[in-house]
Formats: sequence, C-alpha cells, structure tokens
Amino acid sequence: MFDYNWSLKDYPKKKKFTVFGTFLCGGGSTMGYKLAGYNHIGGVELDPKIAAVYKKNHNPKYLYNEDIRDFNSRNDLPSELFNLDILDGSPPCTTFSTAGQREKTWGKKKKFAEGQKLQQLDDLVFVYCETIKKLKPKVCILENVSGIIKGNAKWYSKKIIEYLENIGYSVQVFLLDAATMGVPQRRQRVFFIGRQKELNWQNLKLDFNFPVIPFGDIKDKTDNENKLSEYFYSLWQNRKPTDGDFSAICERVEKKYKLFSHRFIKREKPAATLTTNIMDFILYDVPRAINQNELLKISAFPYDYDFCGISPIFITGMSIPPVMMAHISEQIKVQWLDKQV
Repeated sequence: MFDYNWSLKDYPKKKKFTVFGTFLCGGGSTMGYKLAGYNHIGGVELDPKIAAVYKKNHNPKYLYNEDIRDFNSRNDLPSELFNLDILDGSPPCTTFSTAGQREKTWGKKKKFAEGQKLQQLDDLVFVYCETIKKLKPKVCILENVSGIIKGNAKWYSKKIIEYLENIGYSVQVFLLDAATMGVPQRRQRVFFIGRQKELNWQNLKLDFNFPVIPFGDIKDKTDNENKLSEYFYSLWQNRKPTDGDFSAICERVEKKYKLFSHRFIKREKPAATLTTNIMDFILYDVPRAINQNELLKISAFPYDYDFCGISPIFITGMSIPPVMMAHISEQIKVQWLDKQV
C-alpha cells in the first residue's frame, strides 16, 4: 500500500516501463506512476504557468507546452513516444461534472480554468483519442469525473469506447473511489483503460478495499490558518450535527438556500472531493478551513512539492491523487506489463 504522507525523494530507484502524459496539470498522475516504479518521460500541458510548476517538480525529458491539438499535428516527435507502455490522459472535466453546467457548455467555446484559453472542452476526450491513435501505446488510460458515465454524457462514453475499439483496443471502464485506495478523500473517478487487442491480455481486475481514512487521522492541531470571516463564523456557530454544508444553516437562519458548496469536514469521515476553493472545506469542530498540511494529505501530494507561488488548492483540486494512480498503475504492471514475453 502506498502512503498518502510521502516525499518526492520516495520514488523507487529502479524504473521499468515508459509512460507519457497529456493534460499534465501539476503531475498528480505522473507522481503516481513514479511511485509505482514507472519511467514517466513527460507530456503535454497547455497552461504555461502550470507547465512551469510541472517542470520544477518533475524534470521531464519531454515537455510540450501547447494545445494537444497542436501536439497531434506534429511530425517531429521522437521515436520513443511511438513505443510507449502507457499513454495517460485526463481531459478537462469541467463540462462533465454533475456540479457544473454540463450540457449548457457542450459544443461551445469559453474560457475555462483549465488552460485559461478560449476553447471547447467537451470534444477534448476525442482529441485525446486521436493522440492514442497517433502514438499507439500498449496501454491507454483516459480519466474523467463520474459524470461522464451519467445522464446524457453517456453518449461521450459510448463514443470513446467505440473509437478505441475501432483503432485496435479492448476497453474496460472502472468507477473508482480514492477513499478505498488509501487516500483521505472521497473522490470518484472514471478510468477508461484500453490495451492493444493483439496482445491478448486478459481483463484487468481492479478491486480496492483499503480501510477508509477519516479526517481525524490527519487533522493538524498546530496550524490554525484560514480562519473564518465574521459572517461565516456567525453561521458556523449555528451548525448542527446533521448539517453536511452551510446551506442547511442558511435555510434555518436566513431562510435562503445558498452556500451549498461550503462543506463541513467531520473528523469521523474522509474529506469530500477537493475543488479549487479552500473555503469549500470547513472543519465542523474548529472555525477554520483546512490548512495546507491537511490539504497535502487529503490530496496525497508530497509534503515537499513546490507550487511555485500558485495556490495549492488550485493544483491539487484539479489533479488525480498520486496514490490513487500508483495503485492503478501497479496493477497494470503486475497483471499485464510484467507478463510480457
């Protein structure tokens, strides 16, 4: 089992099997692969500021700071990228999140948090499928929010599977929760995992049932940063044990339904899915939001990660917990890659 409390110095020295990533963000997936003993050689990231953070923490062999559409059009890629064991990608999930506007953003261009560029996001899952077709890795992984397999978004899931099947991959779809994988956070994510049909590998089995880690196990009693404002403190004083967020308090006190995104962190439960706003996570028994020490553990990020001046909650909130990816990639190695003739 990989520990959620770790350091960048904890990577194993022996490296086996090559991985390349897309939509890198801060490198949540990258760190997971490295923890599992893979040779992660870099990837593609649109946002120049985030790409700089990635370079600082991961020192990649290859780093393409550009739109993945431009990457797909390149004819100067090194031969190493056409002999990958795994190609990994987490296309921006804003348009599929059940907490967002979903269908209202499909087919439209706008500025999203991912990349800070005028772009259409819902088609990026298919653009990434084109990357898979171009590089032809042994294994391809497409990660996204659980909303992509719900409601009208199921159409995207069916098209992803259909596309990958047509270019020679057998595809499995897994809905996994980080809380059952040694991460102190409930974070459900969908993983489309394909392997080349010609390899004749059996279906991958992913069944994680690690003990759930409650917030009380990681609570930091020495740092009380992120104290509540006077207004939030007045609401916090009216909380009840049954309240999951501030909306219930507002309905009782102000007769208004609002602040539903400001959730309570309770010591007996794991933290809820991280967002990019630190004030979405307020302790039930102490009038403050989570602090950075707690944030790093909740996100399973290493305690010596350099955020280069960017808000830690922004990067961690948009990243796969490294420990989650470490467990998945370890099973791919054990069940598939290690058994290659």
